[in-house]
Amino acid sequence: MSDEHPTIDHPELGTFTRASTEMTDGTVLTHDWYVGSLSTNGTELELMVEATTPEEARALLPRLVRAVTELPSRRRLASDAVVTEFSQGDPEPSELDEAATDLALETIEVEADGTVILHLTDTCGTHFPEGYWPAVHFGADDDIIQVTVES
Repeated sequence: MSDEHPTIDHPELGTFTRASTEMTDGTVLTHDWYVGSLSTNGTELELMVEATTPEEARALLPRLVRAVTELPSRRRLASDAVVTEFSQGDPEPSELDEAATDLALETIEVEADGTVILHLTDTCGTHFPEGYWPAVHFGADDDIIQVTVES
């Protein structure tokens, strides 16, 4: 990585690099994110931190560490929130259990304001149309503040 966008090494989360995309004409777009990945329970999770400087990114990494540490409970809270948000009435326990299995965690994102977003994937393809996925937003106090569908 260049001096302009140095990598960030974190002892628990690994290496983060400034996100970029190379276009077909060779132009490189630099995004306002640092990205990394983490292997957990046999799954590779994408990690995203909204920042344009290494200092901004480093300041958000403790928030990301906390989210990763609390991942089992947060993941279940997230899948339950998705079912509750899109159900007609109160969901049955079996529906919540099914969603916990069907909705796999793919990405953990931390926004500049400290909001943590879990992006889930519909592994069976029956809950969300192709190209769409649910995302659950946790505020600064770690309460769920929003459930969205992304594309």
